[in-house]
Amino acid sequence: MKLLSRNLIGLFLLTFCFYLQAQDVKEDNQDLFNDVLYRQGNVYRTASGKPGPEYWQNRADYEIEAELDDVNHTLTGKITITYTNNSPEQLEFIWLYLEQNRFTEDSRGTLTTPTEGNRYNGDVEGGYKISNLKVEKDAAEHLITDTRMQVFLDEPLKAGGKDVEISMNFTYKIPVEGMDRMGRLDVNDGTIYAMAQWYPRVAVFDDVTGWNVEPYLGAGEFYLEYGNFEYAITVPYDHTVVGSGLLQNPKDVLTKTQQERWKKAEESDQTVYIIKPEEVGTAASHPEKSGKVTWEFEMENTHDVAFASSKAFIWDAARINLANGKKAMAQSAYPKESDGQKAWSRSTEYTKASIEFYSKTYFNYPWKSAVNVAAEIGGMEYPGLSFCSWRSKEASLWGVTDHEFGHNWFPMIVGSNERRYAWMDEGFNTFINHFSSNAFNNAEYPSQLEKTRRIVPYLKKETRQGIDTYPDMTNLRNLGYTAYYKPATGLMMLREYVLGAERFDKAFKSYIKTWAFKHPQPADFFNHMENVAGENLSWFWKGWFYGNKNIDIAVNNVEQKEGGYSIELSMEGEIPMPVKLAVTYTDGSSEEINLPVEIWQRGDTWSHFLSTSKTIQKVEFDPNKQISDIHAANDTWEKE
Repeated sequence: MKLLSRNLIGLFLLTFCFYLQAQDVKEDNQDLFNDVLYRQGNVYRTASGKPGPEYWQNRADYEIEAELDDVNHTLTGKITITYTNNSPEQLEFIWLYLEQNRFTEDSRGTLTTPTEGNRYNGDVEGGYKISNLKVEKDAAEHLITDTRMQVFLDEPLKAGGKDVEISMNFTYKIPVEGMDRMGRLDVNDGTIYAMAQWYPRVAVFDDVTGWNVEPYLGAGEFYLEYGNFEYAITVPYDHTVVGSGLLQNPKDVLTKTQQERWKKAEESDQTVYIIKPEEVGTAASHPEKSGKVTWEFEMENTHDVAFASSKAFIWDAARINLANGKKAMAQSAYPKESDGQKAWSRSTEYTKASIEFYSKTYFNYPWKSAVNVAAEIGGMEYPGLSFCSWRSKEASLWGVTDHEFGHNWFPMIVGSNERRYAWMDEGFNTFINHFSSNAFNNAEYPSQLEKTRRIVPYLKKETRQGIDTYPDMTNLRNLGYTAYYKPATGLMMLREYVLGAERFDKAFKSYIKTWAFKHPQPADFFNHMENVAGENLSWFWKGWFYGNKNIDIAVNNVEQKEGGYSIELSMEGEIPMPVKLAVTYTDGSSEEINLPVEIWQRGDTWSHFLSTSKTIQKVEFDPNKQISDIHAANDTWEKE
């Protein structure tokens, strides 16, 4: 019996092979549905897209004292960093970023900037001078390489929560052009100093890469550890300083009138002046009449701080009503040149509305203030503070303000790696900006991100690049698409077309809550969205987020059969998609057909039988134009 069974099995297999050879077998599309990344979980990051039972991240707490010289345009300071090693391995050295070294003639960023220049031009007369570097108050060996500094430890820093103190003095010349992220702007009443990347910052040591030490070139932004900040900025007596976090010594730096106005603003939904336009440059605008004044700030659980200083600032504020019932302060600082109801006089209104919307919709704003500063910067975000163009007005000012404060959620709260994965902050932020804009003041400045086919001209270009291209490697003409609009459009398609708003929103909000103040990787986002939404989306991540593939679904033919119609579809592009069809009958009635994405697993064509006694007039794919299908001409079949 055993021999007979083997013979029968062999005969079956042989017959089946001949049968296959006799058929015109087409290769299937399973590869399009396979995972694009290694997404299996481990003890640090789970397969469900959550921090694992042994997830860890290190910590950096900062104490900084700095002085601004507005004659020589320099910043001089002393910094003390308490670095905590929560990793499972001991560390023999610690890497820090010295990003002001970008502003030198021989920096990698300077040498990789095209001769014709670009957005990330920078001065070349700057760079850090580091002195008195100590570890645990003893002189320490260090090595500076471009925008990175390696500090060597005499004794390895043990694992499991041990900490070490690093201190140093620093000074540098403040650039005029700080690569559209920081710098100096001269206006009639003085100079505006927009100060960012202004102190040595600890690089991230994580479970994925170890030390993240990519050089600061230009387009790539930041990846930093969380901690608490105490910083004090000494400036000339007639300067106003605004900064990330909460001002700690208002009685020392504000007049009694300004303190009263501040208290009024804390209780007001309407904008209140702290320094009025007519007070700029007058003796009434500052409590001291000569010398220097120190402004002190604190900010908890953040990975960075920034500040601005000038004697040219108009300063106003209003209360922010947070979703958890707590309050914060929206503030704006801008010169007279930016004043006016069509311009920066509405900045605090915009800031307040933006923070309130994202707090209510996604995750509560965790800090006590949000400051918008007018500067010679198109738009750049830091925790609790943004720099926006002093020339912006109306829709332009709303758009840049809303975008930069949206960044407080990505990557300030959800701390992704901007230097590698710009789409995880710029793209996600552009996506949430859509809803904030449409909610503001009855859509005074409406978004059109839902018009997903507006991106099609870019998708057809031979010079296009994938979302996964590192920002510093991306052609700057493509960066707006790869980092901002293509990933945002992808999320829009996922929400409106693939998953539906309810499933998407639950998963997206869960991702934010799960990874708040942590360091997610792309696979963590993919895994979390899939597990909460309950959908395998490998085909979507692989097709839209990696490479240059496109969507092109065609309705090729509609043929009448007994009892109904056969609708012939094909996938002309390389990204599969669920298929939504609108069927219109000759009597004017219509119905919708929804076919799952799995119809494309076996091949590039599919036939759907529609049982009906009516006569079909037209069949249209994606009737609401929710998909960035690159060829609209083949979306529709219509009866002649």
